[in-house]
Amino acid sequence: MEDCIFCKIVDGSLPSEKVYEDESVLAFKDLHAQAPVHLLVIPKKHISSIREIGEEDGPLMGKIFAAINQLAKEYGLADKGFRIVNNCGDEGGQTVYHIHFHLLGGRSLTWPPG
Repeated sequence: MEDCIFCKIVDGSLPSEKVYEDESVLAFKDLHAQAPVHLLVIPKKHISSIREIGEEDGPLMGKIFAAINQLAKEYGLADKGFRIVNNCGDEGGQTVYHIHFHLLGGRSLTWPPG
């Protein structure tokens, strides 16, 4: 999608601090970090929200969560704990309509988040 900020990061027309990339998944540092480690993990394929995931996207979602697990290990979060967040829709706090998962850690996270 030409207006999607994350699609522009995927195609290289917007810069990001990439921390992981394969043929279908990209992860980069969040510009507005809410924890010592705050990464965004996205599919390269444009999917607006979790509501648009179809059965055919099952393997892609598996790759996303495998990347999250790998990043949690690389950033020293796996043993202490971390949070994965997906915001869906306006009232769910979604501001970028390209499905993405926040990987947060590196400090004690409280609940409820907000």
